[in-house]
Amino acid sequence: MNNKKINLKNFFAINNSIFSMLIMVMLVGMGEKMSERFLPIYLLALGGSTVSIAFLNGMDNLLSALYSFPGGYLSNKIGYKNSLIVFTLIAMIGYALVIIFPTWQIVILAAFLFISWTAISLPAVMSLVSNVVPKNKRAMGVSIHSLVRRIPMALGPIVGGSLMSIYGTIKGMRIAFIIALIFAFISIIIVYFFVEDKQKNKESIKFLDMLKNIKGNLKILLISDILIRFAEQIPYAFVVVWVVENNGLTTIDFGILTTIEMITSVIIYIPVAYFADKNSKKPFVLTTFIFFTLFPLVLIFSKSFKILIFAFIIRGLKEFGEPTRKSMIMDFSPEDEKAGTFGIYYLIRDVIVSIAVFMSAFLWNISPVVNFLVAFLFGLLGTIYFAIFGKDYKNLINNK
Repeated sequence: MNNKKINLKNFFAINNSIFSMLIMVMLVGMGEKMSERFLPIYLLALGGSTVSIAFLNGMDNLLSALYSFPGGYLSNKIGYKNSLIVFTLIAMIGYALVIIFPTWQIVILAAFLFISWTAISLPAVMSLVSNVVPKNKRAMGVSIHSLVRRIPMALGPIVGGSLMSIYGTIKGMRIAFIIALIFAFISIIIVYFFVEDKQKNKESIKFLDMLKNIKGNLKILLISDILIRFAEQIPYAFVVVWVVENNGLTTIDFGILTTIEMITSVIIYIPVAYFADKNSKKPFVLTTFIFFTLFPLVLIFSKSFKILIFAFIIRGLKEFGEPTRKSMIMDFSPEDEKAGTFGIYYLIRDVIVSIAVFMSAFLWNISPVVNFLVAFLFGLLGTIYFAIFGKDYKNLINNK
């Protein structure tokens, strides 16, 4: 029996440091996801406008891009353990601000501190995995992190939606922020006592050198990806408004729909990645782009809970080729500069997408249908572009 437990721990690459990190991801993620999807409704309840919703969503995308670089830099300087603690303390300050000062202006300002914890902490998490997990188990370590990260993504909206349904939008959100603050504090204690920092000093990341690596097939993938993210992010912040405000469903209903989305993603995540590694990757990525494109189009016709279930299953299926897309980025990156090139790719993509997202409120104010149709057209353009010009790494190798 003990041998089976040991073998399972080895198979899933679990040790004290990984387990403690996963608990942090669960706890801080729950705090993050209980409120994140409902921030648009919270802003409206506090007197904010649709422009404030678009600004928050655009800011989230921009911060996700900009924070990845300082996140990696700080992790190199003080180690992944200390970085995780610092990033979580910063999020706690943001939560404290919105608890004490419940105004839409403070929510926008405090969001700078708590809304992108996942993005700023990801380099430290990846550094932890690479340092405490054997080389032949790193892929498993990253996969386990990805799966665990989706648990709060599934449960958080249900808890947050229930709190808002029971206590009202404003009081329910404040309770959610208090719980997030407590969870963050507990996670810091766990990481401080149980995570071992084995990180060695690394050279500073050279921005311009990494920028030069975005060329050829990687550039084609990036352009396609940017267009696809327009399709995702233009309606993103308004999906909850469409479900709750426009179609008269409850916040609990929206939480259930989000859980359906996450369950769909988790079910397909590892099997598709397994088959993609053994076959051509382009079809899997192209399929993912198709699902990204279809979601806003299906939303236009989703005016009942049953049809919205179908829409959110499609939204969950966007994970169909996401691991494969990430592996394609690594395939097309220089052998000794993969991590840095990966970071620059995301920096470029998310900065451009965040700028475009700021126009989403203006599209929404014209009409929700206009917002969804513009998103669909961007997705269609990105999908067609990748279908025509995108290359598969294995085919390129075989043709050499």
